[in-house]
Amino acid sequence: MNLPEHMTAVCIAEPGGPEVLTPCTSPVPQPGPAEVLIRVAAAGINGPDLAQRRGLYAPPKDVTWQLLVADATGLPALADDSGLEVDALGGAPGVYTADWATLADGSRDFMHAMKLTEEKLQAAGATEPDERGGRFVSVLCLAWPDGHAEYFRGEAEGTLIWPPRGEKGFGYDPVFLPEGQDRTFGEMEPAEKHGLDAPLSHRARSFALFSDAMLEKA
Repeated sequence: MNLPEHMTAVCIAEPGGPEVLTPCTSPVPQPGPAEVLIRVAAAGINGPDLAQRRGLYAPPKDVTWQLLVADATGLPALADDSGLEVDALGGAPGVYTADWATLADGSRDFMHAMKLTEEKLQAAGATEPDERGGRFVSVLCLAWPDGHAEYFRGEAEGTLIWPPRGEKGFGYDPVFLPEGQDRTFGEMEPAEKHGLDAPLSHRARSFALFSDAMLEKA
């Protein structure tokens, strides 16, 4: 199902963060008439209001939240969740990728997260490159007011290295060497990592799938 002309979509950047959500539109960085909401602003529909509509309150990583927003607004709701899966750690940290960076005071320190990941790899005996495989995963969920949802999964395969290299990017980028490359994501410019022609990042790949399937082209 394609987004009809002039239809807007609610996009949830942090469904568990702001207690209050509102639609605000911005042109898609792609030719075509469709517009999507690219951020959550603090005004309008709040979490308890959404819960009252169906008598439940969904955790942030549950698609029910997107369905609640779509139901409450009558608009499609677009959300993204992403994480790092490390094979030697049984797929961890996975959906808890950001949690591994959380300190006691509630702040986030991704150097702490990278060190924790390395400690766990060492404890698992994963010291050789072929034992340290993993991937970044991004899943976009497009929830519709009629109650159905569509998913777009992007992956970036690679190897976890140590010590970290590079100061670009975000999160675990300095310890992730993408497959077929000799530089980490932390050593790459954003245009190379997220390039439209041959995107390397998981998010760019999931958005490319979403764009191809859902957005009208000029």
